[in-house]
Amino acid sequence: MSFFSNFSSDHCPGTISGNPLNGLCEKVCIQAEKIFDAGIIQTRLENYSIGLENPVPENPTYPLTFISARSLSSEGVVSNLSVERQADNQCARVQATVTVPIEVVYLDAAGVEGKASSSITLTEDVIMYVPPASVMPFTVTSIASCVSPEGTWDSANNTFTISACVTCILKVAMQVELLVPSYGYCAIPPAQEYSQEVCSGFFELPLYPQGKACSRK
Repeated sequence: MSFFSNFSSDHCPGTISGNPLNGLCEKVCIQAEKIFDAGIIQTRLENYSIGLENPVPENPTYPLTFISARSLSSEGVVSNLSVERQADNQCARVQATVTVPIEVVYLDAAGVEGKASSSITLTEDVIMYVPPASVMPFTVTSIASCVSPEGTWDSANNTFTISACVTCILKVAMQVELLVPSYGYCAIPPAQEYSQEVCSGFFELPLYPQGKACSRK
């Protein structure tokens, strides 16, 4: 069944039908990450140079032929963060370096496919809302994704020069305790196991071909 196919209970996540107050049973304090602001930056990089680390297998035969590169995870690493509040004390100039880990796939001169680690570094300078000063500090985090369909080998520096499409989302966030209305604990339905009936369709066939019988004169 799963949540996706079972919305018969107020205690299962899903679309609310009828009065949304029906079934509410308590106010619950939950720990969650609250997002105060977020913004997306999409960039196309041209002639961007990347080095290679930890090649697998080790000691590839140079030169290398680029196949592809893409991000390893959805998390970017934020460093060199600077938050400068503006005159209204709500928005701020946020400057940060976002490093996106990527995996590079290539063919070496011996025709062996390999992969190695690398990274793309972005420098962001944006205006974002930041919450007023409080005991609990906010953080600036990043979600990032990168794909590179083309690249060339630079024999002089043992690097690839690539073109890449990068999407980066900067978030101003804080771990907080939120008070939310609750319908109680989730009712976990049994999962429906996948099974492929190997005889499906075969048993439905007629025993003998069903054609038009020959007429007799």
